[in-house]
Amino acid sequence: MNKEDQFSGVGLPAETSLDTVLTGRRFEALENFFRTFAIRPGDRMVFLADRKLDPRVIHAICGLARARGVDPWVVMNESSQHTEVPPEVRPMLEQATFVVSTWFCSIIDPFCIAQRAKGQRWVKITYFRDLDLLDTPQARFPIDLVGEIIRQTAAQYPSSGDFDLHFTCPRGTDLTIKFTGAMGANLLGSNRWRGQMTADEPGAYVHYLPTHGPNLYDRTSVNNNDDMAVSLNGVVVPNWAVGFERPFEEAIRVQFQDDSVTGVEGNSETAAILREMLMGGQIIELGCGFNPKAPRHTIYPAGSNSPGALHYGIDLAQPSDYIRRTMPDWEEPPVHMDLIAFDATVTAGDGTLIDGGLLTALRSPSVVEKARQYGDPVDLLENWPE
Repeated sequence: MNKEDQFSGVGLPAETSLDTVLTGRRFEALENFFRTFAIRPGDRMVFLADRKLDPRVIHAICGLARARGVDPWVVMNESSQHTEVPPEVRPMLEQATFVVSTWFCSIIDPFCIAQRAKGQRWVKITYFRDLDLLDTPQARFPIDLVGEIIRQTAAQYPSSGDFDLHFTCPRGTDLTIKFTGAMGANLLGSNRWRGQMTADEPGAYVHYLPTHGPNLYDRTSVNNNDDMAVSLNGVVVPNWAVGFERPFEEAIRVQFQDDSVTGVEGNSETAAILREMLMGGQIIELGCGFNPKAPRHTIYPAGSNSPGALHYGIDLAQPSDYIRRTMPDWEEPPVHMDLIAFDATVTAGDGTLIDGGLLTALRSPSVVEKARQYGDPVDLLENWPE
């Protein structure tokens, strides 16, 4: 046995267990919670829940509603995998002014989009399925700071005119989306890209926990017109994908032509699975994390939400048997897949949004200055949990 094997010692601080510290942290998280769920007297609230959601989450949110004079209605279903709101639920949802949801259809169903256009306010809780998450760093990371990170990312997009949104990575990703000025204006016009983190504006759609920010690209850029083919072409070589135990050992190349998957190159069993799954699928979103305290390498159920990590969200041409076998109770339906990249570089015209997996807005002077209000900017912005 060598000396290195015999060494015993402590070189890093232990995680604190002091009740005083933990109590303070819990209330930091609760401040974000209370502000995000901006329920107000007179609201008509509907909660779209599923059987796998921690019941304490339901009672916490409904308790907040009752404390504000609102009688919440909870619609419980076996699954959150709905791709559209069932007809029997629509009459109740039409009457709501405030909606909390775990259901997948929340963002994509034209019915839900139309309700928000009328002023309905939504909180999507994909990332708040366990009440104990209140005790995590991502839950207490200041939502106002997340909002400033998002605004400074938006500032990197060209303010007008056509531009290319370009994705590269060391493994060979080379994907370009041709944005028109109108597409850019549509994308950046949402409350999310303005850094609004609370559901208090008419038509608001926000996430809680405050991790998943607005998408670098999604179908809102073409006014949610599913029939419009976007000039999205090239190749993506992901690190990983939801539903696979480990990052990929092989550099699997996913080919796109006019926003649809036209080829999957690779010789491994994983490549064969992805080829069967993805062919003919359509990219509907390129998601980005904006919370520096979201775990970098936690990609389930739809991450990573660490700043600068990407997920390429693809709607499949048909349900995937692999997803059905591997994730029968996944919070998303078996017609969707997220490919993950940790080390992408993303440019929008002359602006660099992400540089080798680092969201460049984290070093924006206004973000650093705002972080000083809450603590050490280096710790808050660049000390990423694994």
